[in-house]
Amino acid sequence: MSIKKALKSLTKFEIILWIISILVIIVSYLGQEHSLLNIITSIIGITGVLFLAKAHVLGPMLFVLFAVLYAVISYTFRYYGEVITYLVMDLPISIASIISWIRNPKKQTIVLVISSIIVTIIFYFILKALNTENLYVSTISITTSFIASYLMFYRSRFYGLGYAANDVVLICLWTYASIRDVSYLPMVLCFLMFFINDIYALINWNRMYRKQKIAN
Repeated sequence: MSIKKALKSLTKFEIILWIISILVIIVSYLGQEHSLLNIITSIIGITGVLFLAKAHVLGPMLFVLFAVLYAVISYTFRYYGEVITYLVMDLPISIASIISWIRNPKKQTIVLVISSIIVTIIFYFILKALNTENLYVSTISITTSFIASYLMFYRSRFYGLGYAANDVVLICLWTYASIRDVSYLPMVLCFLMFFINDIYALINWNRMYRKQKIAN
């Protein structure tokens, strides 16, 4: 895998979207204390989202690093659901996705539905025991994140929809956090940029799917 080739594969629209997303993130953190880790984490995440939209393996690779850093940030506000989600679920799934994208396995819709229900029930009680902030929303965040990660693992063209849904939940979570502590407000803008990029990913993957279908 060549990072140089990956960057050259970006279209003008994607480069503009990437730059705007990064600028919004950086500007939102101006004047905030202890924001360097947050800025780095957000930029890594938004870059990962962009390359996921390109169906490039660099996407899940960046998400491995993002998962670790985001878990650290979430821990500071006692969002234990986010910590568990990204370290126990998203991190290993991102690693597995790097392998699966090479092998290109098939989707398993029935397994997705059943496993999502099981994950939701199990983690609801885990988060409740941990006295997690915003229990119900945090539980929904785990469910949407699991669905999105599962679809990404199997290279589903609808994975962007799953992540967009998760972005909406995370916007709600960090909006609540920013009301309690304004220093978390940039996380709201960060996931707003994630949402826009994930919507683009949904559009782009469906475009690639149609082209491939016509070619076959």
